[in-house]
Amino acid sequence: MKINHSEILQSLSPTEGLSFLSENALGKIVFSSSFGQEDQVITDIIFKNNLPINVFTLDTGRLFQESYELVDRTRAKYKKEIDVYYPTTSSVEKLTKEKGLNSFYESVANRKECCFIRKIEPLKRALKGAEVWITGLRAEQSENRNDMPIWEWDEGFQIYKYNPLINWTYDEVLNYLAEHKVPDNPLHRKGFISIGCAPCTRAITEGEHPRAGRWSWEASQKECGLHAG
Repeated sequence: MKINHSEILQSLSPTEGLSFLSENALGKIVFSSSFGQEDQVITDIIFKNNLPINVFTLDTGRLFQESYELVDRTRAKYKKEIDVYYPTTSSVEKLTKEKGLNSFYESVANRKECCFIRKIEPLKRALKGAEVWITGLRAEQSENRNDMPIWEWDEGFQIYKYNPLINWTYDEVLNYLAEHKVPDNPLHRKGFISIGCAPCTRAITEGEHPRAGRWSWEASQKECGLHAG
C-alpha cells in the first residue's frame, strides 16, 4: 500500500516525522542547514536521536565569521560530521573578473546570478542522489512561504521536501533552543534574525519583517532561489 506521507507527517511532531522518514524512505535523506535557529532545532533532533540523515551546509565564501564559528561549535557539541559544499572556483573567478566582487548590489538579476553560483549550483550537487530533502522553513518567515505544505514535491530540484517546522512559531523555536541548550548564532541577539551572506544581510529594527534584513536594497520576494515556492 502506498504511504500518504503528507497525511501522516501532518499528525507527527518534527522528531516523530524525521524518525518516520528515516524508517520508511527508500533512498538517502539529507538536511540542508544554514545554521539559522530553525536549522539548529532540526540538527539537534537528528543528532541526538542518531537518525540516518546526512547533514550538510553551503559555504558561499561570504559568510559572517560568527556563522563559521557556529559550525565548529555545533560539530564539537554533537561529535557528528557536517558536510560542507562550496561554489565552483572557476564560476566565482569568472563572475568576479567580469562583474567585480559586489555586482549583486547593482541589480536583482546580478544578485540572483551570484546566489546561483554560490548557493544553487552547490545545492544541486549536495542533493544529487537523495530522495528526501529536509528544510528548516517556517510559514511565518515570509509571504512566499505562507502556503508551503509540510510535505511537497520540489519540481525545480526534482526531490521530495519535508518542512517539519513549517507550522512552528518563532517563540516555539526559541523555547526549544533554550530548553535543549542548542548553540545558535550570537548575531541573532543583535537583530540579525535571518542570516545569510555578510554583504547581503543587515540587522532589522523593531517591527520590521524578519526577512527585511536580507537584500535590504531590493524590492523583491527576499528569496535566493533555494526555496522559491
